[in-house]
Amino acid sequence: MMTSLEMWAHLGSIVTGLMFAWAVPQLRMHIEGYAHRAMGHINPYVEITFPEYGGERLERCEAYAAIQNYLSASASARAKRLKASVKDYRSLFLSMDDNEEIVDEFGGVKLWWSCLIVSRNSTISFYPFSENRRFYRLTFHRSHRDLITNYYIKHVLAKGKAVAANNRLRKLFTNNPSSNWHYYKESKWSYGAFEHPATFDTLAMEPNKKREIMNDLLKFQQGKEYYARIGKPWKRGYLLYGPSGTGKSTVIAAMANFLNYDVYDLELTTVKDNTELRKLLIETSAKSIIVIEDIDCSLDLIGQRKTKKQEKDNRQEKADPVKRTEIGGEGSKVTLSGLLNFIDGLWSACGGERIIVFTTDYVEKLDPALIRRGRMDKHIEMSYCCFESFKVLSRNYLGVKAHPLFATVRQLLEETKMTPADVAENLMLKSDDEDEEACLERLIEALQKVKEDARKKSEEEKAAAPEATAARAMAEKEG
Repeated sequence: MMTSLEMWAHLGSIVTGLMFAWAVPQLRMHIEGYAHRAMGHINPYVEITFPEYGGERLERCEAYAAIQNYLSASASARAKRLKASVKDYRSLFLSMDDNEEIVDEFGGVKLWWSCLIVSRNSTISFYPFSENRRFYRLTFHRSHRDLITNYYIKHVLAKGKAVAANNRLRKLFTNNPSSNWHYYKESKWSYGAFEHPATFDTLAMEPNKKREIMNDLLKFQQGKEYYARIGKPWKRGYLLYGPSGTGKSTVIAAMANFLNYDVYDLELTTVKDNTELRKLLIETSAKSIIVIEDIDCSLDLIGQRKTKKQEKDNRQEKADPVKRTEIGGEGSKVTLSGLLNFIDGLWSACGGERIIVFTTDYVEKLDPALIRRGRMDKHIEMSYCCFESFKVLSRNYLGVKAHPLFATVRQLLEETKMTPADVAENLMLKSDDEDEEACLERLIEALQKVKEDARKKSEEEKAAAPEATAARAMAEKEG
């Protein structure tokens, strides 16, 4: 018979062995596996976990977000500990706090949801970091496995997506510097609330052109099955071109509000190469507009198919520090080919329901391959203010739909070129003492000045024309 001393010694040996086994990861995994299998014979409950992040690229799981939205509806009534967040400074969003549990019921069956968090420090990494991994755990009796897996989970996901659609806060994204992308869960995009108030009702544009754009957008939004039938990715490209101040950015905002889409403002000069550009595309969501403004200034994309003379002029420009700054994008290695693949290659089919918009002041500078149909499907010229556009601006800024001075404004707009931005600035009330008539008179005065300046410039050009012709003839004779 063992003495008490021998029993304690034997127990100590067992504990030491277990501690050693637990310290070795491979042995620990076997022990945990056997323990779970043993408990499975005793415990009648089944557990399903839904991690916040998963997949090879560690992207946020849609199921996790849907469950979070589903539980938020019942969490405020049942949970004892809640997390609160405020959206758009008006609506309060409540969700389960970490390590909290609530009870749900479906078809007379009771289930338990837990919001759990596991902390882990990473030391075996070039970039050490501390991370918190969250997940939801669903617990139910094994006799209800079919009901839960075949019906309840689908119900939760559908309800969660519906809640997300109702509470959706549209976002304006901008791409982050790639130097931070290596951190776990570090997003490639930062965002703020998209709150631009522009709509097609307030847009200063010819009514027919406005109606044409709206119809095109609606046809695209409703065209999922059509695009699948014709074998094309569900995307569409828009090219907005015209002088500065004609409302290109405002049109984009109106498009986003009309479709209820998010906006991704892509700054090409911060993208290092084609691979990073592709990664940014992958991280965009459906129901979004991807915007590259002033595409002719973003990168030297127009310089990749040049004649020898154009290449020589380009080298001279780059030698000038001022012009080199104007060209921009020297640190970026994004190529024309990479951008073409971005908007029309195989990777452009990742996801769906996306609109890509380019804007430019100088459409003639762009490579024809970049703006051909199939890439930029619809070309929209943003022109100077016409009388129809003026009437929209007058209604917006002054609340005036008709006025005796409108006839004078109409005649001057037909004879001069003024952007909608300049017209709007002249129509804006500058003080409480001003009225509608004062603003219209200020606009008329500004239009008359533009008309006079244009006349003087034309006369100067006519006077200088003979001298320029003679200079060219002499240069050709000497050459």
